[in-house]
Amino acid sequence: RMATYVSSLNNDELFLVSRSFTHFLALANAAEGHHRIRLMHAKANTGTGMSALSSKGDSCGGVLPQLAKEHDADAIFDALTSQTVELVLTAHPTEVNRRSILDKQRRVQSLLTLADRYRASGGTTPYKQVELNDALYREISSIWLSDEVAREKPSVQNEAARGTLVVETVLWETLPQFLRKLNSTLVDTIGKKLPLDAAPLKFASWMGGDRDGNPNVTSTVTREVCLTNRITAATLLHRDLITLESELSITNCSQELRDIVGDDEREPYRCFLEPMIQKLDNTKTWAQHKLDNIKANNVSDDSTPSDIYLSKQDFMDDLTLMHRSLSSTGNEITANGRLTDIIRNVSAFGLTLVPLDVRQESDRHMEVLDSITRFLGLGSYEQWDEQTKISWIQQQLASNRPLLRPGVWNQHPDKFSSTTVEALETFAMIADQHDDSLGAYVISQATSASDVLAVLLLQRDAGVKNPLRVVPLFETLDDLNGAADTMDSLFSLPGYMGSIAGKQEIMIGYSDSAKDAGRLAASWAQYETQEKLAAVANKYGVEVTFFHGKGGTVGRGGNPATFKAIMAHAPDTINGQFRVTEQGEMINQNFGHGDRAERTLDIYTAAVLAEKLKERVKPPQEWRDMMGKLSELSCDAYRDVVRGDERFVPYFRSMTPETELANLNIGSRPAKRKATGGVESLRAIPWIFAWMQTRLNLPSWLGVGHAIGQVLDSDDADKLQEMYEGWDSFRTTMDLVEMVLAKSEPTIARHYDKTLVTDASAQEFGEEIRGIHASTERAVLALAKHTTLSEDNTILRRMLEVRNPYVDCLNVLQAETLKRRRDQNEGEEDPRLKDALMTTIAGVANGMGNTG
Repeated sequence: RMATYVSSLNNDELFLVSRSFTHFLALANAAEGHHRIRLMHAKANTGTGMSALSSKGDSCGGVLPQLAKEHDADAIFDALTSQTVELVLTAHPTEVNRRSILDKQRRVQSLLTLADRYRASGGTTPYKQVELNDALYREISSIWLSDEVAREKPSVQNEAARGTLVVETVLWETLPQFLRKLNSTLVDTIGKKLPLDAAPLKFASWMGGDRDGNPNVTSTVTREVCLTNRITAATLLHRDLITLESELSITNCSQELRDIVGDDEREPYRCFLEPMIQKLDNTKTWAQHKLDNIKANNVSDDSTPSDIYLSKQDFMDDLTLMHRSLSSTGNEITANGRLTDIIRNVSAFGLTLVPLDVRQESDRHMEVLDSITRFLGLGSYEQWDEQTKISWIQQQLASNRPLLRPGVWNQHPDKFSSTTVEALETFAMIADQHDDSLGAYVISQATSASDVLAVLLLQRDAGVKNPLRVVPLFETLDDLNGAADTMDSLFSLPGYMGSIAGKQEIMIGYSDSAKDAGRLAASWAQYETQEKLAAVANKYGVEVTFFHGKGGTVGRGGNPATFKAIMAHAPDTINGQFRVTEQGEMINQNFGHGDRAERTLDIYTAAVLAEKLKERVKPPQEWRDMMGKLSELSCDAYRDVVRGDERFVPYFRSMTPETELANLNIGSRPAKRKATGGVESLRAIPWIFAWMQTRLNLPSWLGVGHAIGQVLDSDDADKLQEMYEGWDSFRTTMDLVEMVLAKSEPTIARHYDKTLVTDASAQEFGEEIRGIHASTERAVLALAKHTTLSEDNTILRRMLEVRNPYVDCLNVLQAETLKRRRDQNEGEEDPRLKDALMTTIAGVANGMGNTG
């Protein structure tokens, strides 16, 4: 009946109804997010302890008291003060809502918070109630009257500005507030204070630095984003120091400070702050001038004035000098106020807001070196075998002789392609950057030791004084399986070991490995690979940090239960150092509001601490053998469908909105790494996004049911049950699959088939896929000993009961819209249908809580 009714709507009505459901679900998200925080605050307020943080098991307020029963205070203190969680914000195109709409939704949540405060204080006056209601109506009315459809793709610069907005508007205040609460909880639990220079949380970004498959990210763009970030940081710090100056009218100070300001200054702190404020102002002016010159293609003066702040340490030295002075003269309570918050922000964000990682695919570096060797008459680097490449690069690294003169590539267009020139210009850009502007150089699709050595050589040849740490990213199943051998080859080279100072960062790709092999096989490969890499690093005395490239969805390595996800990692692989991507819509979900941001920071900090200090189950060999068997069975079943069945690609393209996603202007980069190619070249994000829109969620469960079902029907059923009940890592994976199945709706997928799939063989294939889905449900329920999916997750079940009827409507609207768009004749497209489609895509994403 619903489909019949929707088919009777004209195009204007289709768009109007789609908007209504989409905005409703977006506002429901704001209300739900607010309610979660409200419940957490209510629970904290009824507690009997003094902890400033929640006593939940995934909060520092719950974890620290538990650890205090198992470890002495020094062990807990040392672990917490030495750990680092670095959250890397990435511009992966999964945030479907426009920034202006997100801002309005954020204000709605703030109004709900204000209403709670009124209630907590004993109610409100009639006037205040009317004002509050009017403010809420204004925001909702403004949302409805705004255009929710992005009309053009954002530039990389705008994408970066949008992505780092959470730092300016939320994290700049929330992070020091959280650390203040963490300090209070630490004192309450073990009687020790968080050191002033402790930095358990840091931030970085890929926005403006990730050029893998995105030709819009150029060396010039990266320069612009680095300068913009520096301007923003200087602006925030300038504002904070002006406020601090107004507070510090204190007349007594230490002799150290007095020697600097002179004996005649009545207000020494204000005198000391004045030149600091001026230097920050000069920093803004200098960076803005350089940015303007770049945008205007003017040749700028490379000289750097002396009266600006470029060194984080110089600025920190000035701040800590004031802190010492206040503390030593009886003003410690003042020192531990705003000044401490500023110091902690500088520790986390520095003078660059977020350092940018540079990411590029390994083939591009091979192309550059091939052009260089051909130009020098040495033959084709690309055709050399691996050992020849390694030997040649080692020889060049040992030599002080540059391979190329700067800019020579611009004089020989016949020898250096445009992509090669851009890559060389990127290394020249790296050489020009000041301290902390850039973080790591990530090599995607890394497969060999020469891939890593190539970047070392290109940095050396560009004259980079402080080379970026080189981080290989192992993505596909084959890459993961070969990663340990690759790193063993590198660590065996004395020249390489001399360049890394005993530390190595390695990135694990969760998205592409799952797309390549299926969720279960990828998850076991990731687990084993990290174990093997940790063993190789330990063999050579190298301290390894894993960088986890996870998305928001289960199909891309995500887990809404962050604490459990971190505790599910292989033991002895995190060791207090955790680097992870925060992508797309997850940035707003986790950091878009102060209370949610604080909760996210709390969970990450608690999880990494607990992971290091709590005893973890190490799987016995029989469990490992079982995981190997499950992995092989599930991978074969997954690939038989995705790669082996010729009906798959036509079915995927007709049943999902995959081909239309390119029109959704939510990111600066293309949906594919290469303009040509099929599903294999499709990025993991649109791959997941398309299946999520139809509520089938195929990549997150395909292959799992086949593997689990086969083992449950064999003599190893008891062993598998024992694994599920006794091994948290395996159970976490299976619980995630069960959650995805609970959120899936095969009946909705059947409606997409009925509406959009016209080929008889593809329709038959769709029935087979839904049959596999049903058998997967049965296998997972049998393993979990459940009668209904996620029956022990009452919050999820309640959420689905409330949301699904609304999302169902959007799915029916979307299928009808897709049908009408595809039935249009070329040149007769109705723009209202495109708007309706984009709106339903955003609505389904809002309803499901994620996109890619």
